[in-house]
Amino acid sequence: MRHPRKNLKSSALLGMAGAVLAGSLSSPLMAAELDEVVFGTNWYAQAEHGGFYQAKATGLYEKYGLDVSIEMGGPQVNGMQLLVSGKRDFSMGYAVGAVKAVEQGMPVTTVAAAFQGDPQALIAHPHITSLEQIKAEGLPVYIAAFANTTFWPWLKSKYGYTDDMIRPYTFSVAPFLADKDIVQQGYLSSEPFAMEKAGIQPSVFLLADYGYPAYATTIETTDGLIEENPDLVRRFVQASMEGWASYFKDPAPGNALIKEANPEMTDEQIAYGIAKMQEYGLVTGGDAATRGIGVMTDARWAKIHEFMLEAGLVDASLDIHDVYSLDYLPTEPVLP
Repeated sequence: MRHPRKNLKSSALLGMAGAVLAGSLSSPLMAAELDEVVFGTNWYAQAEHGGFYQAKATGLYEKYGLDVSIEMGGPQVNGMQLLVSGKRDFSMGYAVGAVKAVEQGMPVTTVAAAFQGDPQALIAHPHITSLEQIKAEGLPVYIAAFANTTFWPWLKSKYGYTDDMIRPYTFSVAPFLADKDIVQQGYLSSEPFAMEKAGIQPSVFLLADYGYPAYATTIETTDGLIEENPDLVRRFVQASMEGWASYFKDPAPGNALIKEANPEMTDEQIAYGIAKMQEYGLVTGGDAATRGIGVMTDARWAKIHEFMLEAGLVDASLDIHDVYSLDYLPTEPVLP
C-alpha cells in the first residue's frame, strides 16, 4: 500500500533539525513534520462533508501534524477500491457497506462516524403522512440499486414493503414533480431542496428517525495503516471531529473550500444542508450530544449487525467486531 509520506523526505535535513536553535525553526522545517494523507469523500463536495473541509481550511489538520488532500467521490468513483489499493489513506464510508466489505475479505476498519444517523429518507407528496400509508396505498417507490442491500430490506422487514413497489430511481426529481402518487428515496438535504424550489413542500421521512440503525459519513481506513501508524489514525479522527464542531460555529472557511472543489454548489444549497443537519441532529444528536462528535458504540453496531442478519444481508459467521474499532475515537470528546 502507499504509506503516508513526509512533506520533506531528506533525512539529512531532518537530522539537522536537532542542531537548529529552537528560536530559529522555520516553517519549511515545521512542514517536514506533516504526514501527507489522502481522504476520499463519497460524493461531490457539499455541506454534508463540511467538517472535513473545515478542518483543512482552518488548519486543524496541520495542528495535528497532517497535510490532508481531500478527493471528491462521484458516481464513477469506487472509494473502497481506491482505499484498499493504497491510493487513499482514509475514505468516507457507510456502516452497512463496511460490514459487507469486511465479509468479502476487505482489510478495512471503520474508526469513527461523523453522522449518528443516515441522511437517507423516503420522500412523498404532502398528503402522505406516514411510512405505513405508503405501504397501505401500494404507492410506487423509486429507489437506486444500492437501496436493495441497505435500507430497502429494513423497510420490508419493519413495514411490510414488497419488491413490486420498487421503481428505478435515476437521481432526478422530475417524475416526482409530475405525479403526486410517487414516492422516492432522497438525501435529507438534497432532493427536498429541489422540490421546495419547485413549489412542493414534501413529506420527508428520515429513516433514522424510524429506527434504521446505520451510521453514515464514517471514516474507514485500512488494517495496514492501523498497524503501521495508529497514532496517525487517531490524529486524523481527532482533527476531523474538531472540524465538525468548528463548522457549525462558523462554516465560512469550509464552505469556501467546498465551492472551490465543486463550483456548482451554491450558498443557498449549502445553507440548506447545514440547517437540515442541525435540525435533525445528524452530527450532534444521539450519542454525540453527550459522548462527542464521531462517537460509535458497541451497542449501535450490534443493532446494525442484528438488522443485517435478519434481512439476510450478511452471513452469521461474521464477527461484527472485525468491522469497526473504538480505539481511535477522540480521547477527549469533541462536544457540540
